[in-house]
Amino acid sequence: MNKVKGLKSKDLLGLKDLSVEEIKLILETARSMKEIMARPIPKVPTLIGKHIVTLFYEPSTRTRTSFNTAAKILSANITNVQMSTSSVVKGESLIDTIKNLEVMGLDCIVIRHSMGGAPHLAAKNCKAAVINAGDGFNEHPTQGLLDIFTMIEKKKTVKGKKVVIVGDIAHSRVARSNIWGLKKLGAEVVVVGPPTLMPKGIEEMGVRVSYKLDEEIGDADFINMLRVQRERMEKGLLPSIEEYSELYGLNSDRMKKAKKDVVVMHPGPINRGVEITSEVADGPFNVILEQVTNGVAVRTAILFLLLSGKES
Repeated sequence: MNKVKGLKSKDLLGLKDLSVEEIKLILETARSMKEIMARPIPKVPTLIGKHIVTLFYEPSTRTRTSFNTAAKILSANITNVQMSTSSVVKGESLIDTIKNLEVMGLDCIVIRHSMGGAPHLAAKNCKAAVINAGDGFNEHPTQGLLDIFTMIEKKKTVKGKKVVIVGDIAHSRVARSNIWGLKKLGAEVVVVGPPTLMPKGIEEMGVRVSYKLDEEIGDADFINMLRVQRERMEKGLLPSIEEYSELYGLNSDRMKKAKKDVVVMHPGPINRGVEITSEVADGPFNVILEQVTNGVAVRTAILFLLLSGKES
């Protein structure tokens, strides 16, 4: 299989390894795909005959559905492997699953896994394109790309803009992909959260660390709220829901300190009343549903770039 011109790899595993040029190519292609999505019949024959498999070892609504929609826009065939009814429950290894799927003639595997590095392992063991749909606490590259795409739609560029990412930074693959992509494109990134959820050495990624959200809101161009993972509370890494919300939740009173053109984002699913109140989540500053729409455009672009130049 030949690599598509403009992308160095047959796979999309993370933003850490993408060049600025590759990121920009994906974003530019996503703009074209969003135009196709706006047509009365949002469908092109680009990937007729291509076969895509989604292999999700963790739950998903937005990511999996948007990949399904993206495949249909490009006229590709797509199969969703359900873990609960697959051979995984019988003890089949990831590599064996990948190899068995590949010999069925697939062209691309979209994988989500709780183990960091699982998509990389899959990519090394098959010739098909592998797309990382989230691996452990490592990366979620398509979420990072759709977030950046949304930011650029709103303010034309992220270069020189202040992006505040709030919440469980230590365990967030979304935060890492955002940081890698945003820093490469010249944004100022500030990560905010409890000390227990701030990974050691995060500054080495080029971000500034803050533990006080109120001090960072005033000049922020974008505020990206991360989902509170309630299981962290059981491990003693978070205070009570009430205390977390008071210190790091985005509410109407806190928003009064923000700029009039600030953009509020959230990767979903939302814990309303915890990391963000309904007034803010449904208010004029948020682009949360636009992020979902843009997720389809970005994932369509990635499938196009990885598969349109390959021979079946």
